Amino acid sequence: MGRIKSALELALERTDSIQSDKAVIGQFEAKQQGKRLANEFLEDPKKSLEEAIKKTPKEQQEPLKQGIFDALVSQITLPASKTEEKRIEAIGKGLMAVIKDSRFAALYKQFALVIARYLEEAEQYTEKIKQQYAPKLRQKEEEIARRLGQRIKLDPFQDPEFVAFYNQHLNALKDTYQAVVDQVKEQAVLLFQP
Repeated sequence: MGRIKSALELALERTDSIQSDKAVIGQFEAKQQGKRLANEFLEDPKKSLEEAIKKTPKEQQEPLKQGIFDALVSQITLPASKTEEKRIEAIGKGLMAVIKDSRFAALYKQFALVIARYLEEAEQYTEKIKQQYAPKLRQKEEEIARRLGQRIKLDPFQDPEFVAFYNQHLNALKDTYQAVVDQVKEQAVLLFQP
């Protein structure tokens, strides 16, 4: 015949599962806090992620670092304009706070140079595409002027045909550089150890 458990034994069994749930909840909250810290850091890169990590209790540092890492690595993308270069720099600085491998620091410095080159090429592509499309745009302006009786200056980015032409050519450039972005993300994942 089986042993009958006392009320105390049953209560102790229940509290064991609650304690482990508290640990899981604490880790989840630390990871969420890490994501918030990363986002705050991107808004103000003068904040110190290292200090925030040091102030966190030891048992929560690993999930906190994981949250910071997850939030920052997801931000590694091709920038749309030169104004985003500072953001790219901040992402690298933040990732270096949680990836303590010098290989990543060197890789990210190279990545920043590649991004600068990408932005220059994208700007040059834009100018070349505008020049290529300019005769067609002038034809459209003349046609509209004949119909309306007054001259109108068209912005090429308001012309759907130009936008399609532009996107087709710029997407080829983006595809080339997207491979570099993907490679940096992969290396970050490989080198990250919370």
